[in-house]
Amino acid sequence: MSTDGGGDGGGMTLAFSLSALDRLENPDAVFEDARTWSRFVGVVDDDLEAVERTVSDYGLGQDFDLGDRDRWLAMEGIRESTRTPRHVYVGTTGADRQVAIQLGWEYLHVTEAAERADWTLSGEGSGGGIAARVLRAVPDRLLPFRPR
Repeated sequence: MSTDGGGDGGGMTLAFSLSALDRLENPDAVFEDARTWSRFVGVVDDDLEAVERTVSDYGLGQDFDLGDRDRWLAMEGIRESTRTPRHVYVGTTGADRQVAIQLGWEYLHVTEAAERADWTLSGEGSGGGIAARVLRAVPDRLLPFRPR
């Protein structure tokens, strides 16, 4: 397990679940902001291909090399290899909460994290989720019916 700390911020290792990223209006802006006060920032989830795709699609600076590990093993390895006083996992589900607590991470629901950090959540029906962003990217001529 290797980590490439990109932030100068210092005192925290911060990881997001894929579902938490989906709830954020601008994941790339969130990562940029988080780097100002976090030493390590990244995405950790069980679907490794989706993590790679998401990191690439948003141009996120992933500090964690997940290898072929599931979320449990990855978070355990990150906890052991990052020497920060705080390890925080931002998620949305009971499973996210369980893995964080069992492995000694703090858990924050994405809504609480967004409120504390002044990040914008994508609202249901506001067009901010991943599916809505994909639909906006498809030209009108290719998609005759668009939700507005």
